[in-house]
Amino acid sequence: MTTTRLHRIIVLLLALLVTMPLMAQELVTQDSVAQGLQRKVTPVKPSTNKVLTPPKGTDEKIIQQYLTGDTAQARAQERKDSLAKIYPHYPTLTELSLGLNFGDALLMIFGQKYSSFDISATLNMLNRFQPVLTVGLGRAKETPDDMNFTYKGNLSPYFKLGANYNLLFKKEPQYQLYVGVRLGFSSFKYDITDVTINNPYWGENNVNYELKGVSGNALWGEFLAGLKVGLTTNWALGWDVRFHGLFKEKKNDSGNPWYIPGYGTRNGKWAFGISLYYTIPLNHDRWPVKDDKKKEKKDDKNSDKNPPSQHDKRPQLQRDK
Repeated sequence: MTTTRLHRIIVLLLALLVTMPLMAQELVTQDSVAQGLQRKVTPVKPSTNKVLTPPKGTDEKIIQQYLTGDTAQARAQERKDSLAKIYPHYPTLTELSLGLNFGDALLMIFGQKYSSFDISATLNMLNRFQPVLTVGLGRAKETPDDMNFTYKGNLSPYFKLGANYNLLFKKEPQYQLYVGVRLGFSSFKYDITDVTINNPYWGENNVNYELKGVSGNALWGEFLAGLKVGLTTNWALGWDVRFHGLFKEKKNDSGNPWYIPGYGTRNGKWAFGISLYYTIPLNHDRWPVKDDKKKEKKDDKNSDKNPPSQHDKRPQLQRDK
């Protein structure tokens, strides 16, 4: 009986020795899990000692949005301002330009025998689309080589209506590279004199006659490309090259006119123009604000030399570590 009890005691002790490490490990595991849950639930107070000064030029409205915690609205406003710098939005009526074309006057110095002078009115819309109206006068006097007549085109008016598209719409209106189209019309009169005809059948040589006051009209179209560069605040100089073709013209028994006001010689396909412009800004207070990069660099240098003092009243942003 005593031996049996001793065996039971020995077995119980061995069981306790085996189960005690397992129980201890389970208790440690439960304590670790509890501590982990406590770390996840218990917030850690961040340090707010670091102070950031907003960069120069930051909009006060954006700063206030950051200070009040409205970061989504502040970032949306920053993106809007960035897009405004990349794609500046000009008012519908941006400016009005009045131009004087004197290209033919320069070409006459080099021997050209015809000329046209015109004035134009260009309305710049959104700094992109530019309706154009042109009114001018043209004349000519020439004895073509190897021809038996002298052509004199009386001073006659012409009109052009069309539009330009500014390819540099992201830049300031002072600088423009554009393409455009024109529809032109002119009603004119011309004289053909010193016409010489040889008539050997009747034994007559060098018979002269002339045609006076022959009337004509023409309708044509033009494709053009041009460049406009600002000289001062209101004055600019522009160049353009035009390719044109006739749509319709009046037929005469005496033949076709050699020169058409506003078009040039009838067989010519190209024309050149140079104009002086006077520009009147419209809704200038709604134009995008121009960034002065040189001034910003100078301000940055000054700010490096003179750091903001403790009395600086500009708002400051605090960032959590």
